[in-house]
Amino acid sequence: MAGKGGYKGTEQGGDVDKFLRDSAGLDSHREQEIGQHIGYRYDVNLLPDYERLTPYLRAYMEFMGWDDLNWLEDIHMGYEEGQPAIFDRNINGWVRIPASMRLPDNQQDRDMLARELLVRFQTSPNHPLWELNEAYRKF
Repeated sequence: MAGKGGYKGTEQGGDVDKFLRDSAGLDSHREQEIGQHIGYRYDVNLLPDYERLTPYLRAYMEFMGWDDLNWLEDIHMGYEEGQPAIFDRNINGWVRIPASMRLPDNQQDRDMLARELLVRFQTSPNHPLWELNEAYRKF
């Protein structure tokens, strides 16, 4: 059930803060060509380590009746203009992590945190779709 090792940012010596120090973060030729970071360049096919679930995610999965992270497996901590951020497909935009929040020192834990923060944001009244739900809900 849990993926181990080989996950970008978990290996010793991997620079998990690279995109925080280098706001451009333009590694590939294509990124340099278009002038922006490509968030889906990470290896998203590797399974998350379920031993690193946050208590909130564990409770959320139990509430939803999921045996795994379901669609949340595709959520990873990304970076927008040098700031840690999560891409929210529902609003087609990046949601930045508060600058005061301390980030874990490996990518697996950062991704778990990103998943938790995204779920919290999407279920909060601050999410843009909240108003649409209020206006157009049928029941």
